[in-house]
Amino acid sequence: MLCTLTALRNKEVIDMKTGLRLGYVDDVEIDTETESVTSLIIFGRSRAFGIMGRDDDIVIKCSEITLIGEDTILVSQAKESVCTKSRSFTVESLLK
Repeated sequence: MLCTLTALRNKEVIDMKTGLRLGYVDDVEIDTETESVTSLIIFGRSRAFGIMGRDDDIVIKCSEITLIGEDTILVSQAKESVCTKSRSFTVESLLK
């Protein structure tokens, strides 16, 4: 199946282990030396209508993608945390 970036942007990303809806694909990282896509990026949500900045971006490696369907992309992350560019957090740390 061939898929364009425009088609990827319309697909919702869901974590299979937790069932969390992570968002929609906003960008991709491409390795120019090997000419391959390395990861999908979901931009962080804006806080207070963008005045307080944004949350960290979620980076999903291509090895973590389980299935790309018609409407969704199912991912299975190696850890039980949401991997971001600058930090990782677990559900337990959110409840503190």
